[in-house]
Amino acid sequence: MFKSLLAFCLSRRAIVIVGLLLFAGAGIVAFKLLNIEAYPNPTPVILEITAQAPGLSAEEMERYYTIPMEIGLYATPGIDVIRSTSFYGLSFVRVSFKYGIDYFFAYSQASVAMQQNVSLPGNLTPTIQANSSTGEIYRYQVVGPPHFGITNLRTVQDWIVARRLLTIPGIAAVNSWGGPTKEFEVEVDPHKLEAYSVTVPQILTALGNANINVGGREIRVGQQSINIRGVGLINDGGNDDLTEGYKVGDIENVVLSQQNGVPILIKDVGKVSVGYRPRLGILGRDNQDDVVGAIVVQRRTEKTAEMIPKVKEVIATLNHDGSLPPGVRVLPYYDRSSLIAITTHTVLHNLVYGCLLVFLIQWIFLGNLRSAIIVGINIPFALFFATIILVIMGESANLLSVGAVDFGIIVDSAVILVENVFKNFQRGPEERQGLLQRLARGAWGPDPTTGEHVEERTTFRWTDRLRMILVSALQVDKAVMFSALITVAGFVPLFTMQGVEGQIFGPMARTYGYALAGALIATFTITPAIASIVLPQHVKETETIVVRTLHHLYNPALRFTLKHRFLTAGSVTVTRLP
Repeated sequence: MFKSLLAFCLSRRAIVIVGLLLFAGAGIVAFKLLNIEAYPNPTPVILEITAQAPGLSAEEMERYYTIPMEIGLYATPGIDVIRSTSFYGLSFVRVSFKYGIDYFFAYSQASVAMQQNVSLPGNLTPTIQANSSTGEIYRYQVVGPPHFGITNLRTVQDWIVARRLLTIPGIAAVNSWGGPTKEFEVEVDPHKLEAYSVTVPQILTALGNANINVGGREIRVGQQSINIRGVGLINDGGNDDLTEGYKVGDIENVVLSQQNGVPILIKDVGKVSVGYRPRLGILGRDNQDDVVGAIVVQRRTEKTAEMIPKVKEVIATLNHDGSLPPGVRVLPYYDRSSLIAITTHTVLHNLVYGCLLVFLIQWIFLGNLRSAIIVGINIPFALFFATIILVIMGESANLLSVGAVDFGIIVDSAVILVENVFKNFQRGPEERQGLLQRLARGAWGPDPTTGEHVEERTTFRWTDRLRMILVSALQVDKAVMFSALITVAGFVPLFTMQGVEGQIFGPMARTYGYALAGALIATFTITPAIASIVLPQHVKETETIVVRTLHHLYNPALRFTLKHRFLTAGSVTVTRLP
């Protein structure tokens, strides 16, 4: 089955060894490029669509906003479930897509469906956000001097820090928490409105018109032109110092109308003050009851190992480039890189100790150090092969997918081959010659070591030792192949799982399959080549003390069960009865 491949590797051992070293280097590079997550994402693509209409009851939001959005979204391909909730002034629709649907495809199709199939009152455009259950990668707190005030810290978070972080490609949202949000409030007196014949819409229009800059033309001064503009933005005094941004004079002096040439100002009909938006939550940390912080959420398709360094770089720049007020800093207190570092350390620990454990067990039971080395080489080769495939396929590794690889099954095929080589090397001269004659007579197909099957251009000469290794591999190639297929068949249920189970166990099954394929390739390429170099000319089977002890324990038990066959069968039957 693998005769040509075996003949090539045995006749070009130098190429195989150099290829192994290059492959090991490629595997190390691939491991550095491999994205490692702490755990797989078990959820499908989920989009959250919201629409706001202040003043409408929950029933009205359901009738005019929620139901039209649901009906329009049902035409989107790939949708699995649509759930909705209507609140006072808010409509919330949660769209879950089927597993396997691409995130960008789902987002674009939902956007098209909303534009073409949904018409909301007032031409309102709903907001589409992507839900990511495993997207939280970074948490931080905004701190400042004691006199700065928590309200100003929230202002810094909303207007400086969050906006800078949202410029990072791949960041889906920055969820701010804690601290009151400052707003300027105008509390009008109905009696004064009536006295001055001023309406509330008139006040709203005046405030909007007063908070703008107006551009003019230019004045020519010699050969130069000077632009003219009217600066009308309301100044709260906090342009240079946020702690001073509580002045309401500009708002109080906004002109509403005039009576007999006398302007009517905002302060004539009401009271202007600094207030706060109603709070819906609070953030505490350690012994601090109320702090300002945020959670950075990455997009579903992004890789944590690539996103966290970008976030850290932006945070470090904010703390040192003068963008923040004096004394204000952004202090991170959680990022997923620590969890990933622990996961990576656990994976490497398991891999190293697993390799050493398998190597020691092979040495103990085979009783030959060189044979254990040949078998042990298959483990890193299989892992490097799986890592390279994961990088090429753009897949991520996690503790479950990599940590669950069974090294015993990985080296099973190499153990079978090395054991057979070892057994054939122990045969007497007559038995060896008999195997070589069977090879020459075509017992395993045309002999690739003699006659027309040997390339004319090569100067390589086959020795009896290399032919014995070839015969040993051909004797067990079908058995090794079918044992690998049986192992893969055991993972068929994992490959066919759907839903949450498929999301969790699918990466593990694929990684295991990649590693098993790598081990199978190594068995018929690297193992024969290294065996021809490492194994001595004459080998002798030696039983270690462990094997001898097991024989002393097992042989009497075996003889007893064979002598008392009916008693053994009867005891097994009794133990199986409920």
